[in-house]
Amino acid sequence: MNRFTVLLFARLKELVGAGNVEIDLPMGATIADLRRRLAEEYPQTASLLPHCLFAVNDAYAAETHRLALADEIACIPPVSGG
Repeated sequence: MNRFTVLLFARLKELVGAGNVEIDLPMGATIADLRRRLAEEYPQTASLLPHCLFAVNDAYAAETHRLALADEIACIPPVSGG
């Protein structure tokens, strides 16, 4: 297993109570795998995660994007404004 740090923002940060979390994933894991693992480990975020975007190294990443150990990963929930 490899350990990834995921930065959290806005409502996700509030739900988890931290600005980042450590997630263990196997080599070759994708953003989709990360999304599932986050929902398992932090069930309070499960309803929000399907609406979140993920950024890897400052660029939005597709569900099929494979994660590398040195990646900076951010989970960005939808925001509203007005």
